[in-house]
Amino acid sequence: MRRIWLIFSQAVTVVLAGLFVVATLKPQWLPRGERSPATLISLPALPADTGTAAAPAGGFRLAALRASPAVVSITASKAPPRGARGADDPWQRFHRGLRPQREAESEDGENTPFGLGSGVIVSPEGYLLTNSHVVSGAAEIEVQLADGRQAKATLVGSDPETDVAVLKIALDRLPVIALGNDQDLQVGDAVLAIGNPFNVGQTVTSGIVSALGRNQLGINTFENFIQTDAAINPGNSGGALVDAAGRLVGINTAIFSRSGGSLGIGFAIPVGTARQVMQALVAEGQVARGWIGVQTRELTPEFIEAFKLSIEDGVLVSGVVLDAPAAKAGIKPGDVVTRVAGTPVNSPRQLLAAVAALKPQSQAAVAVQRGKQQLEFQLRVGQRPPPQE
Repeated sequence: MRRIWLIFSQAVTVVLAGLFVVATLKPQWLPRGERSPATLISLPALPADTGTAAAPAGGFRLAALRASPAVVSITASKAPPRGARGADDPWQRFHRGLRPQREAESEDGENTPFGLGSGVIVSPEGYLLTNSHVVSGAAEIEVQLADGRQAKATLVGSDPETDVAVLKIALDRLPVIALGNDQDLQVGDAVLAIGNPFNVGQTVTSGIVSALGRNQLGINTFENFIQTDAAINPGNSGGALVDAAGRLVGINTAIFSRSGGSLGIGFAIPVGTARQVMQALVAEGQVARGWIGVQTRELTPEFIEAFKLSIEDGVLVSGVVLDAPAAKAGIKPGDVVTRVAGTPVNSPRQLLAAVAALKPQSQAAVAVQRGKQQLEFQLRVGQRPPPQE
């Protein structure tokens, strides 16, 4: 019995060794089985609150497949007022990457400018997110879905200070994108930009998150951009920035460009900001922000030394609007604001954001340093006036 087992073991060893040699030197000699279609499993749609999924083999095709149906192309016919900044303005071309506007002949023989952009369907009721500058001044807005359907869109509301606008269309069986969480993004994460650049049709580009929290770019009043090197071009404005799982993490809004094309520096509004603005626009038709009526400057070491201040952090009040909440409370030019409603402020942008977060007509405490005195003023918050066109 032992002899038989020894012969069997040697035979198996020889056979395995032969298979190894053939698989290494002549793999084509071995038969290859075909996967039965019945073994393929369809992947269900990803809900908004699931964890991050790894990208499938073959790149980001699954993320593009999930997100692309909800990204639409927007055409807005406009009649811009005379003297308003348009696509021919150098500032707009520099920051937005805009081309000179295309003109079409209208029925009455007059030229009508058209704005081209993108949008994202975010609810089954037909609400879309896009950029305010895409639909600003539009007389008529038309949306084309990825499946070829078209619909007239109504403007629910627009917030130029964040460059977010909300549209609504009336169609059945709308594809809806899953919403991600921009707070989970990290520099280096893979992202896709989906939109309609140069009106060539829906296009997907890939890149990474290059930076977070970009501000002081002079594009919007309230800035907290996601920077990406995914190619964003004119026409991508209002389109989707999605993560590797196909969830919406931002609304593409601007590029840094000297030629009008992508240089690998694009900016997107975080989806958290866009969602807050959308909720306010749908509920009230506007975004109500706090306002106290002060003009501010950075607190410099020279000012601290000249006035012998005992603090190093704060925001210098350079001017106070007459009859504004700050003036009524007793705040004066030369005061240094250190806290707003308990929130420390160290820059004019932080002060702007802290005040804007206050509810109009509410009471708030503002702490200031006046010379060697520490003072606190109670004031009734006003409502931030709309930006001038």
